[in-house]
Amino acid sequence: MITNLIKHNNKDLGISAFRKDIDRLFNDFFFHTPGTLFKNEWEPSIDIEDGKDAIHVKAEIPGIDEKDLDVKIENNTLIVSGEKKEEKKEEKKNYVYTERKFGSFYRSIDLPDGIKADKIKATFKKGVLSIDIPKGETTKPQKIAITVN
Repeated sequence: MITNLIKHNNKDLGISAFRKDIDRLFNDFFFHTPGTLFKNEWEPSIDIEDGKDAIHVKAEIPGIDEKDLDVKIENNTLIVSGEKKEEKKEEKKNYVYTERKFGSFYRSIDLPDGIKADKIKATFKKGVLSIDIPKGETTKPQKIAITVN
């Protein structure tokens, strides 16, 4: 179920959920290095599809080189990060000015238990990062038979 992928689920209420939210806030804040907090940072758009046998993630990251991307699984969390280098274009005759978004980004997605981390595949083509995360038997939807007494 896709609700398992959303960071704020209704299963974890109370102090524990509050603590996780505060920890996440501090981790997100302190992830930035000095001087980058107020730079022109950006976040790529991410689509998540919960398929029958796999979770499919697509991130639109145009203008970035694949060597500047990092994809990893850490503590059952998919982490996609990278840096888009600044490009400047300036022409003198009939003046042309080009503006591009640049900077580092960091996206994380909590994954359900039971994924097959060793079978994850990532591809990068025409500015789109596609990640396929196979599900284990415990993450696949299962029909439960109801017996009537």
